[in-house]
Amino acid sequence: MIRALFCAVFVAGAGVAPTVMAAGDAEQGRLKAQTCMGCHGAPGMRNAYPGYRVPKLGGQHSEYIIAALQAYKNETRSHPTMRAQAADLSDDDMSNIAAYFSSLKINSAE
Repeated sequence: MIRALFCAVFVAGAGVAPTVMAAGDAEQGRLKAQTCMGCHGAPGMRNAYPGYRVPKLGGQHSEYIIAALQAYKNETRSHPTMRAQAADLSDDDMSNIAAYFSSLKINSAE
């Protein structure tokens, strides 16, 4: 039910202003994402609990990154470290970070 509601809201919102969401400044995002790279840029990094690999964000769709950061900030997506990281991010920060990561190549070797 929640997933269906999220999808409906996301699809409805995508028609309103998709270019605004994805039009961040990649250079500003690179500067803001230095903290992100400590986990998301480290080869083989694993989350302590629950144990899983930390996802690489290079090449990820910017809309997905923005939606994930908003969900962490709004506490609708559960992960204490990510909630803390997203808590103080503005909408512009999220767009910039998303623009940076989406501009990177996907490294399939990791």
